[in-house]
Amino acid sequence: MEYKVLYRKYRPNNFESIYGQEYTVEILKNSIKNNKISHAYIFTGPRGTGKTSTAKIFSKAINCLDSNNGEPCGKCSNCLNTNDNPDIIEIDAASNNGVDEIREIINNVKVTPTYSKYKVYIIDEVHMLSKQAYNALLLTLEEPPGHVVFILATTDIQNVPITILSRCQRLDFKPITTDKIFERLKYVCEQEQINASDEALKEIAIISNGGLRDALSVLDQLSGENKAIDIEDIYRNFGIVSTKKIEELYECFINNNVQGVLNLLNEFNNSGTSYSIFIEKFIKKLENIAIEFKNNYDIEQFNKIYNLIFDLNNCLNVVNINVNPYILIEMTILKYLSNNKNEKNISREIKNNSLESEKIISREIKSEEKIEEIPEIKEKKEILEKTEDINEEFIDNVENIRVNNCFVEATKDYKIDIAKDWLETIEYMQENFKNIYSLTIDSEIVLASPKYAVIKVKNNSTARLINKELAKIEDIFLEFMNKEYKFVCLSEEKWEEQIELFKNNKKNGIIYEYRDEISDVPKVEQTEVEKLANEIFSEDVITYE
Repeated sequence: MEYKVLYRKYRPNNFESIYGQEYTVEILKNSIKNNKISHAYIFTGPRGTGKTSTAKIFSKAINCLDSNNGEPCGKCSNCLNTNDNPDIIEIDAASNNGVDEIREIINNVKVTPTYSKYKVYIIDEVHMLSKQAYNALLLTLEEPPGHVVFILATTDIQNVPITILSRCQRLDFKPITTDKIFERLKYVCEQEQINASDEALKEIAIISNGGLRDALSVLDQLSGENKAIDIEDIYRNFGIVSTKKIEELYECFINNNVQGVLNLLNEFNNSGTSYSIFIEKFIKKLENIAIEFKNNYDIEQFNKIYNLIFDLNNCLNVVNINVNPYILIEMTILKYLSNNKNEKNISREIKNNSLESEKIISREIKSEEKIEEIPEIKEKKEILEKTEDINEEFIDNVENIRVNNCFVEATKDYKIDIAKDWLETIEYMQENFKNIYSLTIDSEIVLASPKYAVIKVKNNSTARLINKELAKIEDIFLEFMNKEYKFVCLSEEKWEEQIELFKNNKKNGIIYEYRDEISDVPKVEQTEVEKLANEIFSEDVITYE
C-alpha cells in the first residue's frame, strides 16, 4: 500500500476536526445554517493553519444534500465525491497567475454546476496573481452568478489589492496554540503507534510556529528512523538549542566569563543551531531575569538587560547573508561583559534585606551631597512598591479603556487605512527611532476607529514595553502622518480575549460607549513620606500619576 504522509492522512474532513480555528469555523457553520452564503471569501493566515482544508470542507458543506447544523453529512453522493466533483475547482495562483487563467475562470462561471448547488472556485496563494489578473477578476468577483462562490486563500494579505479585499468576506486564521498542536501530535502518535516523549512533542509544537502541517511533517520525518523520539533528536536534527545550554550561557554572561561565552557560541555555530531560534530563546531567558531585576528595584541591571534584549533583536534585522550571524551575536553579547575582575557579578538572587535595598536606592539619588537623615528603608521600599503598582494599574487601565473606545466606531476601512500608515511609520522609525522600531517591527494594526487604533504583537512582554512608549509613538505618528491617534498594544493572547469579549457583548446586546481615560485611573494623594522622597530621589525612581 502506498504510504501517505501524516499531514495528508490526518487532514480535516469536517468542521469538527479543524484545530485551533473555532471562531472562523463558527462563522462558516452559522452562514450555512442561516443560508447566508457570501459570494466571495478570503482566508488569510500563516501557513499550515488550515485555510485550504477549511475551504474544501466549506465547499463540501454548502453542497451537502443532508447537512446537519452546518456540518457536511459525509454520506451523501456530493460528500463522497468531493475530491472528484467537477463543480469544485481548486487553482494554485502561484503557478497559474496570468490573466489568461483568470479569463478562463470568467468564461466558465456562467456555466451552471453539473451536480451541485454551488460551483466553488478555491484560489490558493491568491497574492501571487499578476496585476492584470486582479483587474480581470474584479467585476466577476463583485457580481458573480448566484451559483458561484469564490474562496481565496493567502499567507500574505498585504499584497492583495484593496479592491479585491473590499469584495470579499475576510476570515483570519490565527496561529494554532502550542497546546493544541501538542494535543494533536499526541493523538497522531497513538494512532500511528509512534513512540515519542511528551518533551519532544512539546518542542515540535514550539518550533512549528503555530502551523499544524509543519508539526506533522516534523513528526513524520523523525518517525522514519524507527526508534523512540526524544528531545535530543529535536535538538540534533533541527538546529535547536537546549534550555540547559541557554542556562549555561547565562551563567557565563552574569559571571563575565568571556571565554565561556565564546566557547558556547562557537559550539552553537558549529552544530548548525539556528541563530534566530537561539536569539528567541535567549531573549526569553533575559526577559525573565529583567522582570526579576525590576521587581527588585535594581534599575542599573534592569537597564543593562533591557538594552541587551534590544541589541539581540536588532541582530535579526541587520544580518547579511554574507556574514556569519554568530559574529554579530558574539560582538553584541561581549559588549556587555566587563574585563574588570573585581567588578561585582550581576545578582541572581532577589535582595530582600534592608542594607541591599538602601544601596540600590542610593544609586538613583541625584544630589552628590551626603544626606544625614533618610527615612527608614522599609518606608522607602513601600513607596517604591506603591508607585510601581500605580504604574502597572495605569497601563492596565489604558489597555482596557482604549480597546473599548476603539470598538465604539471601529470599521474595516479605518483599519485598512491606519494599517497602511502604520507600516510606513515603522519604516520611518527604522532610521530615526531604532529602539521603538525594534519593538514594533513585527507589529500590526488589528482594529482602528477615527481616534483609536489597536496594535498587536506576539508576546505580552513586548506589548507592555510598547505601551510604556505610547506617548512617543503617538508623537512620531502625528509628526510623520499628520494624524492624531491614540494607540494601545496587545499581545496575541489578549487580542483573542478581546475578540471573544466583543462577540459575547454583541450577543448580549451590550453597546460599547466611550470611557474617560483619566477618571478610570485612581488619583493617589502624596503622604509626607512621599513628598520627602520626591525631594531626595530622582523622578526616574518615583513618579506619580
